[in-house]
Amino acid sequence: MDTILKYFEPDKAAVELFIERLNCHPILAKLLTARNILTVQDAESFLNPNFENLTDPFLIKDVDIAVKRIYTAIENKEKILVFGDFDADGVTATALLIDFLEYCHADTSWYIPHRIKEGYGLQPDHIKMARDRDVDLIITVDCGVTSFDAVRDAGYEDIDVIITDHHEPGPELPCALAVINPKRKDCGSCLDYLAGVGVAFFLVMALRKFLREKGFWEDLNEPNLKDSLDLFTIGTIGDMVPLVHINRTLCIAGFKRIRQGTRPGLKSLADISRLDLTKIDSDDISYKIVPRINAAGRVSHARICVSQLTATDRISAEKTAGLLDQMNTKRRKIEQEIVTDIEKKLIQNPHLLNKKLLFLWDDQWDPSVLGIAASKLSKKYFCPVVLLSTGNGDAIGSCRSINRVNIHQALTESESLLVKFGGHAMASGLTVKKDNLKQLHQRLQNYIETSYSHHDFQKTLTIDAILDPQDIDIQLAREIDRLRPFGIENPEPVFLCEDLDVVSSYIIGNSHRKMTLERSGSSNHPLEAFHFNITDTDNLPVYFSKIAFKIKINKFRTNTVQIIIEDI
Repeated sequence: MDTILKYFEPDKAAVELFIERLNCHPILAKLLTARNILTVQDAESFLNPNFENLTDPFLIKDVDIAVKRIYTAIENKEKILVFGDFDADGVTATALLIDFLEYCHADTSWYIPHRIKEGYGLQPDHIKMARDRDVDLIITVDCGVTSFDAVRDAGYEDIDVIITDHHEPGPELPCALAVINPKRKDCGSCLDYLAGVGVAFFLVMALRKFLREKGFWEDLNEPNLKDSLDLFTIGTIGDMVPLVHINRTLCIAGFKRIRQGTRPGLKSLADISRLDLTKIDSDDISYKIVPRINAAGRVSHARICVSQLTATDRISAEKTAGLLDQMNTKRRKIEQEIVTDIEKKLIQNPHLLNKKLLFLWDDQWDPSVLGIAASKLSKKYFCPVVLLSTGNGDAIGSCRSINRVNIHQALTESESLLVKFGGHAMASGLTVKKDNLKQLHQRLQNYIETSYSHHDFQKTLTIDAILDPQDIDIQLAREIDRLRPFGIENPEPVFLCEDLDVVSSYIIGNSHRKMTLERSGSSNHPLEAFHFNITDTDNLPVYFSKIAFKIKINKFRTNTVQIIIEDI
């Protein structure tokens, strides 16, 4: 293994306490302490979350201002425009807010910009469009915190703007009527881990409560917001925000909603992805559902996804799901061509990998898929990656990072060279003048080299426990499943076994190996194992001194266990 293994040392007192008081599996007790859960109360809250401890949405800065303005717009039949983003988070946030406002009989429309032709966020041209449509109020979702010029122009047109966003704000905020972003330094809600759809959901929570106090629901049944948690879950998992605290609570409820199959758009996406909706998990969302939602914005237009998620007609939803599936296939092909092109460049110029940043640009690359390509390369070469398309006008690109290397902060330090940028510590987008590319490369390189040490570029894998094959059974797998959904800050546990023989194996597809493993010299507890994306299928080992793996319940034979190899 090239990866450095770190072995988690549990809090023994807490483990013994959990085993005794929760009557749980010893491994589950250890995994709880790995999540810094050390009291019985915290453990019970984590394993059995409920809505009792939801944060009051009015603790979020400016929510009170926003709900009063939206209420006025509903009552006066003013035109409301919901302006979203073109990724899964923005699309689900748009659908969630639209669903609620339309239920309230508000005069509502929505808009998703084209990723390439219009770019990210609310722009001055969108204000002209809103003016021509006689819009009175714009509500942004998953964007807006950097839309200074657009908000200024909206003021000139007497259009109020409410911003809901979760991206990193700068030192100043746009002069909007309300800026709802838990990452604001003056926001005391402690909800800075919400995705854009989470911020939109909390706005809806607050609005529903405000409308209740105004007697709005006397003539209309008050909606159950649990019905919106399927959208919350898709957007939250899709945007890779921490799956802890309220995110975890609402996602667990959201999965229950998804599995009911009541939203035609999601059901049809699951069907086209060949997923059993009753057994769907966070991996299925991340690798099957979200890519199909995101594909529309990358190869066509993301507005089709809002229509898909708000559809009430099953036949039209199935038709659109098929179209999204085709778009995803096309997206994969474009992305693979770019990755292959970059791999050839690296073979020809191996010195490009000698630094702590991979920074490349090309006239032929499609900017819409560069984020995915950068993500793949950053994982393979374990360094921050910046890829830019220089085919038209300014260079447009995406960054992906590793470990604790904050690429957004690196861009902030080079802000004077950028036309615009935005995002998070691990993923950002940027636009830069072509003449500034080389200088930007050098500036980012210098910042990263001086701000981070060798350890930040070392791939590590934390082993939660060392197991014997006979420890791995359906009971353990079910205990581990109590920690789901897995994601950022609640990672799927990784275990280690040693001294294993390959009893049988065969290749599935082109690069996936299915095996039966046994402890060397023993045949009393065989393990079904999968090793995905093998690079060399001609030299397959028949013995492993050690393997790192995850434990899964077999979805096709639900009383059996399989392991998924992470590293060898």
